[in-house]
Amino acid sequence: MNDKPVTLSSLRAMKARGEKIVCLTAYDAGFARVLEDAGVEVLLVGDSLGNVVQGHGTTLPVTLDDMVYHTACVARGSRRALVMSDLPFASDATPLRALDSAARLMAEGGAHMVKIEGGRVMAEAVRTLSDRGLPVCGHLGLLPQSVHKTGYRVQGRDADGAARLLADARELEEAGADMLLLECVPAELAAQVSGNARVPVIGIGAGASCDGQVLVLYDVLGITPGKRPSFAADFLSGTTGGVAAAATAYVRAVKEGAFPAAEHIPA
Repeated sequence: MNDKPVTLSSLRAMKARGEKIVCLTAYDAGFARVLEDAGVEVLLVGDSLGNVVQGHGTTLPVTLDDMVYHTACVARGSRRALVMSDLPFASDATPLRALDSAARLMAEGGAHMVKIEGGRVMAEAVRTLSDRGLPVCGHLGLLPQSVHKTGYRVQGRDADGAARLLADARELEEAGADMLLLECVPAELAAQVSGNARVPVIGIGAGASCDGQVLVLYDVLGITPGKRPSFAADFLSGTTGGVAAAATAYVRAVKEGAFPAAEHIPA
């Protein structure tokens, strides 16, 4: 395995040469080390920890202190992966608040990049962070922090929704976003965004044309509380070697284009 640290430059180079980027969520040092050794390039400290670690029904109760703590745990377990951390609910309510929150995730937590949910309404916050040298990933499509308004459903199905998402992607990139994440959008729309964007585009439930894929670790291990999302797959079942083997199988499937398959694309 290449021991060189994963950077924004190396991720852009992977996009340029068509090599798939592999991302998984991580919430502690032990899993961070295992996933990194399996070849995962981006460790996302997701506010999904509210669901899978804390037992909440949504991500909304997750606090900035929670995110700083778990990000620091992951950073201590990582040697080379790029560590990306979510800005939790309302911690980015204004551009200056987003800057303060992101600064904590990076200075105290050790994150290399922060992820921010929302389209053009977040462009000013993205610009504020980017202008001060803080790397940002914009999150579009299904927004878990807005679940009470939008619900858990595929976004951008109709022409108006697709046009808005394409415009949002352009505006976030122009504001300085270094990466985009698309959650639960039609595969054809995700392919358009990936093809038009200069920055890497990571998908979850967005088809196989994105520059990389991300899943929640608990889905990959088949231990998700409740029903596993249709866009996910259990890579632990049927393997020998435990968590490390499951992570390796996921990395291989993404790199080879075997995941996501047709059954993992939301209808």
